[in-house]
Amino acid sequence: MAKLNISNIEKSYSNTRILKGINLEIEDGEFIALVGPSGCGKSTLLRIIAGLEIHYGGTISIDDKMIDGLRASQRNLAMVFQSYALYPHLTVFENIAVPLQMRRLNNWQRLPFIGPHLPGARKHLDDIEEIVRDAAKTLDLVHLLERKPGQLSGGQRQRVAVGRALVREPQAFLLDEPLSNLDAKLRVHMRTEITELHRRLKATFVYVTHDQAEAMTMADRIAVMMDGVLLQVDTPSEVYHRPVDMRVAEFIGSPKINLLAIGHDSAGNLTVAGQPVPFLYSDTSVATLGARPEALSIVTWESHLKGRVAHLENFGAEAFFHIVLEGIKNRIVVRGQPSLLETIGIGDNVNLELDPEQVMAFGNDGKRIDAQFTINEKREVA
Repeated sequence: MAKLNISNIEKSYSNTRILKGINLEIEDGEFIALVGPSGCGKSTLLRIIAGLEIHYGGTISIDDKMIDGLRASQRNLAMVFQSYALYPHLTVFENIAVPLQMRRLNNWQRLPFIGPHLPGARKHLDDIEEIVRDAAKTLDLVHLLERKPGQLSGGQRQRVAVGRALVREPQAFLLDEPLSNLDAKLRVHMRTEITELHRRLKATFVYVTHDQAEAMTMADRIAVMMDGVLLQVDTPSEVYHRPVDMRVAEFIGSPKINLLAIGHDSAGNLTVAGQPVPFLYSDTSVATLGARPEALSIVTWESHLKGRVAHLENFGAEAFFHIVLEGIKNRIVVRGQPSLLETIGIGDNVNLELDPEQVMAFGNDGKRIDAQFTINEKREVA
């Protein structure tokens, strides 16, 4: 397998810069997810790595060897496309075997009918069959080898596309939103399959997705892209709990993080949404508080933050309360125990408390600030 080094990559279409000096190091055997909203440049970057598009600045190397001047076929990288790109007239076996036939058989040996009988062809064909069947066994496709793509489910076609990449024994796997065409239930199943395949192969995976849930559950590290810029590259836990700025904080996490503007009342006390809260904090440059749904609690006693329940979501194991705070129109989302639904309904007024240990602080420029928050009183959560 291989270590990839992406250095200062630039890409433009006409006068529009798509990639703005991308720098990224991907370790040997690492599973890294390129995640971001549609149009941020992540698929373009993947196609540049694969050699399917030309970049206008910067360099790409594999194991310290520059590959910028190499064609896609010379880079020994396997790409799995969003559409799977299977040949509809070929069987599963034949689809998986295509890259091996192109690499190991000459033009004459690939001819139908007479090709297999030419000198040296049989040995290559036997080797190809063994490799294809081994890959099919790994991906649970043995019973489907004689079927054609039209006879397969979306998940089965996806596994065939992975199998075709697998037999090439590439230096790295490049996957461009391979699960986006599947239904929600199958996506969850295939996330597990791809992650377990990576674990078995110990291969380098570069995985593009706009689904932050896929990135969070599958990758060793996440590279968050927006507007052609890499905003943060870190572990899923770091990106979730310590985002570098509000854009990353808003994109990663479901439901989205609650952003609360802060101020000060006439007595100098900290206010959130115009309501005073008993917070002390160490940095006066803080302009906005970020609180994920689990950082807020509905409490039974009189608290400093008050709101009205506008919507409820019951997921069985947890519930989400959409609350309008007094003084602002924007809703916030609070995670709570489903048992609260027995006593709280839409339209009810509720008291809220913030956990200072989970609150994030952002400055006027949107960057996260390492401010320490404390609260001078603490009670049991309802």
